[in-house]
Amino acid sequence: MGGSIIAIVAVAAVAVAVLLVLLVISIYNRLVALRNRYRNAFAQIDVQLKRRYDLIPNLVETAKGYIKHERETLEAVTQARNLAATAGQRAAANPGEPGAMRSLAGAEGQLTAALGRLFAVAEAYPDLKANQNMLALQEELSSTENKIAFARQAYNDAVMTYNTQRETFPAVLFAGALNFQAADLFEIEKPDEREAPKVAF
Repeated sequence: MGGSIIAIVAVAAVAVAVLLVLLVISIYNRLVALRNRYRNAFAQIDVQLKRRYDLIPNLVETAKGYIKHERETLEAVTQARNLAATAGQRAAANPGEPGAMRSLAGAEGQLTAALGRLFAVAEAYPDLKANQNMLALQEELSSTENKIAFARQAYNDAVMTYNTQRETFPAVLFAGALNFQAADLFEIEKPDEREAPKVAF
């Protein structure tokens, strides 16, 4: 009688242990899938950011011929572009990492502001406004800005899903031990920087 009780307790303990292992495996697999989803979403942002960074030197070169006296503005755009590209590389190496995402958001805000100043200055130069190359670059940049906004929204949605899953019971008990850290959203820091730069003349 005592032996059968011990056997039942042992079987129950093994069953509980197996269920616990299966639960941890399930949580781990779900968090991996969600982490991969937000990393893929960031890769889509990265593609559009690189396209934006590639367009900016052409824009600066086109403008340079018309607004020679605005060298500071052109240099500010180039410098902001280079800082944003560096921040983008860091974020792409580890999407969701809080420091990298804050750095990228700040750099993108500075680039948006610099582009806004460039377009404001360009308003005073009718020949530049009418330049076909400038018009084509503006159109491409505007299209890219829209794609960045959509990709950023998809990334932020994926991060929210991941973070929510990570913070809910029972995943919250195991997420830290399994090395699943919270991911940061990609948000522009200042309200006036939330809008794409005005590129239409």
